[in-house]
Amino acid sequence: MGDEVDLSGDGGVLKQIVRRAKPDAIAPSDDFPVVDVHYEGTLAEDGKVFDTTREDNLVFSFELGSGSVIRSWDIALKTMKVGEVAKITCKPEYAYGSGGSPPDIPPDATLIFEVELVACRPRKGASVGSVSEDRARLEDLKKQREIAAAAKEDDKKKREEAKAAAAARIQAKLDAKKGQGKGKGKGKSK
Repeated sequence: MGDEVDLSGDGGVLKQIVRRAKPDAIAPSDDFPVVDVHYEGTLAEDGKVFDTTREDNLVFSFELGSGSVIRSWDIALKTMKVGEVAKITCKPEYAYGSGGSPPDIPPDATLIFEVELVACRPRKGASVGSVSEDRARLEDLKKQREIAAAAKEDDKKKREEAKAAAAARIQAKLDAKKGQGKGKGKGKSK
């Protein structure tokens, strides 16, 4: 097991890594705020299990920062990576406080959770796109527009050159006719 880390700064949320995640594992983020976890919760006082997902092998899913879980979970899960298992000790002020959660959790109970972060994913209906991907897409569009504008400008130059060449040919023909001296009113030399 790893060293115990004080995540809240006041001893209210302690985390100890039981199993490390792979180095390239993803962590919850703004793009991936919904987490799936397996957990087992026990009372620190007597070790009694009050809740678990292990018995039915179902994951528990929630969105970090939405207020749907106790504060200690929002704090601790943000520091985990997929595949990591951690022991999280939660003082009452970061769990259920003076009211507890009857009948299983008494008032002012310190709780211990063993939590495995199984997955993190985007909100339902949200697209997963980072700012850098958006910037790259915009840069690509900008380049495509520049290429299209340059091609349009080249076509315009070619049309103008073709018009100028046609005008020059017509002018050359006119000049040639003038130089031949043909046409009405021109006298024949005798």
